[in-house]
Amino acid sequence: MPQPDTTAQPVSQLVAQRIEALYGQPLAELETLADTTPETTLLAALTGAHTDLVLAERTIAFQLHRLRELVTPEGEIGRFAAGHILDCARRIAESVATRDAYATSTSAVLGGLRRAPTPDTSPPAGPVPATPTATTSRTR
Repeated sequence: MPQPDTTAQPVSQLVAQRIEALYGQPLAELETLADTTPETTLLAALTGAHTDLVLAERTIAFQLHRLRELVTPEGEIGRFAAGHILDCARRIAESVATRDAYATSTSAVLGGLRRAPTPDTSPPAGPVPATPTATTSRTR
């Protein structure tokens, strides 16, 4: 059985990076801000979706580890182990579907948002008006 590619970043890390880039602050600070805000905000929804992504990824990792324990080449699969194998596979499938749904919807929301530019307090950089120069007029 080929081993999965463990060098790829989890989806939750990619989403966290996009949230941090959007708000310009570390995710931990944003989660604290979202938790202390009395009304529901977009920030709270994004950080909540990220938390759900992390939970789904942890569940996938745990169930995958458990499944590997149950199907070792040396082990024999009996009636008892078969039920646990099916349960692990079902939980993995549910968690993958959950992760993918949260990743798709959160990425769609983040894709539609842009960080607002910071207000520029310096005067506009336009062309500098020319200073009047002394002209000499010719008379006849």
